[in-house]
Amino acid sequence: MPARFVAGFSTLLVVLSALVLPAECGFPPTLTLERAFPTNHGVELSQLVERDRVRHRRFLQAQGVVDLPVGGTYDPYRVGLYYTRVQMGSPPKDFYVQIDTGSDVLWVSCNACNGCPTSSGLNIPLNFFNPSGSSTASTISCSDQRCALGAQSSDSVCSTENNQCSYTFQYGDGSGTSGYYVSDVMHLDTIVGNSMNSNSSAPIIFGCSTSQTGDLTKSDRAVDGIFGFGQQSLSVISQLASQGITPHTFSHCLRGSGGGGILVLGEIVEPNIVYSPLVPSQPHYNLNLQSISVNGQILGIDQSVFATSSNRGTIVDSGTTLAYLAEGAYDTFVSAITAFVSQSANPVLSKGSQCYLVTSSVSSIFPTVSLNFVGGASMILKPEDYLIQQNSIGGAAVWCIGFQKIQGQDITILGDLVLKDKIVVYDLAGQRIGWANYDCSLSVNVSATTSSGKSEFVNAGQIGENGSSPNMAYKLIPSIIGAFLLHISALGSFSFL
Repeated sequence: MPARFVAGFSTLLVVLSALVLPAECGFPPTLTLERAFPTNHGVELSQLVERDRVRHRRFLQAQGVVDLPVGGTYDPYRVGLYYTRVQMGSPPKDFYVQIDTGSDVLWVSCNACNGCPTSSGLNIPLNFFNPSGSSTASTISCSDQRCALGAQSSDSVCSTENNQCSYTFQYGDGSGTSGYYVSDVMHLDTIVGNSMNSNSSAPIIFGCSTSQTGDLTKSDRAVDGIFGFGQQSLSVISQLASQGITPHTFSHCLRGSGGGGILVLGEIVEPNIVYSPLVPSQPHYNLNLQSISVNGQILGIDQSVFATSSNRGTIVDSGTTLAYLAEGAYDTFVSAITAFVSQSANPVLSKGSQCYLVTSSVSSIFPTVSLNFVGGASMILKPEDYLIQQNSIGGAAVWCIGFQKIQGQDITILGDLVLKDKIVVYDLAGQRIGWANYDCSLSVNVSATTSSGKSEFVNAGQIGENGSSPNMAYKLIPSIIGAFLLHISALGSFSFL
């Protein structure tokens, strides 16, 4: 049976248990037993070592799949976000970082940091990366070609004072961070068969934060940094893919109820996934949204409302808790929902948000919503994917529209409210995003590409003794890091009654 790792869950104490798949090791883990040397004479140790080195170099030519633990939830009343844990440096240290598809760079707090919190109300230990404390760390100079590549996407700047490749990031909630880039190893646990191998690593560039402002300074919401999953050159996804360590693809399945989920540097395979092409030459993951349907009826919204430009369009962003709809579409959308439930729910306004008093299940009252994209791909939203439950009044539950609007802007952002309980695949090599509704408490199938370029599917628990591999996919088991969460809002706060 598949290798299974059970993750602990506690609302007071964070317990970690992670399943991580092959990175530097070859994948699929299908190895044929062969006799390299005759058994009737001795072999020099140096010959054996050299043979192992050759074999290990072959491993590195194959793309692997890496699985990272996931903690958190979309629930805004628990300060919702999803985050993961990474290990970096020599010796390795753990860092808890927010999963953010709306930015590019991985950065963590470093020693001698101004404004960086030293403790966390999330009951997770905070670590500070110390470049001088890692035997494999080195700073990135302005003359480094990778610094120049980062400058093309505004992810890096050059400090002429100390010849140091630096960065300054400002987030939508007003918080910010600045620091410099370092190079060090990221440790990627692997699975070969049913065995865990923790010895693989890959060199990456990441940010060393020396200053933080705004909500990033608050201890009650403190984590170690942000893991940007964007597609620019300095993203970890792009770095690992350029080294041939992982495919230029990543996937997630964020669990709604209970939190946690699955995060894969690789491709989750599911027959119901539909794909829509990415809008080319955009800094974010932009899709071409064409229309919105409520209960199967396309709303009368001018398609130009969803057109992509420098400050318009539809963005997929796991760093946003809720979801935002273009101003030109918002009122029409809310009116359609309200009209549909007018006989079953009592509409009320709360601080500008449309809410409803409901005395029965929302799934039996509210309509299904469909976001229709270029290529014929539709994202089907259940009521729980666009509504947020607030509280109860007089025995009636208060449910509010989770989609918000940004005054004066026709921008649509699909955040965790929409992305949860779905497999989402970011196929950067194919420049497309796919999705399918899914129970993210279940295991998923993952594909890997071998050095020959052939895509194979492997069930790690069913590899036979002869080394043959059945035509099955690797199954990943969802993990939960913790119950209390941090959220760095992309566009501001959200309040109800």
